[in-house]
Amino acid sequence: MAKDRLSPTTRIGTPTSDTERLRIRGRNVLEEIVGEMSFAEAFYFIVTGRQPDAMQHKVFDASMVILMDHGLTPTALTARLVGDSLPASPQAGIAAGILMVGDKFVGSIAGAGAILEDGMAYAGDKAVWAADTVAKAKAEKRFLPGFGHPYYHPTDPRSERLFEIARNAGVTGDYIALLHTLGQALDDASGRHFTINATAALGALLCEIDFPVEAMRGAATVSRAAGLAAHVMEEAEEPITPALMDFAGKIDYADPE
Repeated sequence: MAKDRLSPTTRIGTPTSDTERLRIRGRNVLEEIVGEMSFAEAFYFIVTGRQPDAMQHKVFDASMVILMDHGLTPTALTARLVGDSLPASPQAGIAAGILMVGDKFVGSIAGAGAILEDGMAYAGDKAVWAADTVAKAKAEKRFLPGFGHPYYHPTDPRSERLFEIARNAGVTGDYIALLHTLGQALDDASGRHFTINATAALGALLCEIDFPVEAMRGAATVSRAAGLAAHVMEEAEEPITPALMDFAGKIDYADPE
């Protein structure tokens, strides 16, 4: 029987008008979630409908923390500039910063996760899949998400720490191994080494704990929002916007030729 479109439902949470119940994914919020689950556990649970086990909780919590901040990145600078313009609305600066979570900054975690899911579904030799994936990317003149870093070389210490935490937590390691296979194929085809950066590592780790690829960019957004809240607050107390504007004022203007 077709679903009645006039009677939509949600499995996430009860509406505010329902004063008799307060539920998230079938659990009593006040008795089974608040004070019982950490933020990372509750976040994993509300997205997947499954309460993470100890291994998944450990890995997911580390994954959320690692992307929280990386200094004065473009996302942080954007949040600060908007925060400086709208000091009474810190949410505006945070929102502006997280709008930059995309294919280039932070959000490449989802691209890496999708490629690894594709590789894991490949029934043949994973090395063959990796070589084919690299060749296809090269033919289409596109970068593989999660590889390369302007400062970290030959390894990204964030990735190494995440892999260590995952191993110690007891992940199977299949996606991590596949990521390294893909990295080796990229190096072989390029004739030089590409660093496996933190977003690629996160794509692998979240696949290891069965966190959906479709929600990975959302996880990155939530994580980075926490760091941006700190940047916006610091900008209000110790602004760097004047220094940025002073730098901008020294950029030469050139007439069109």
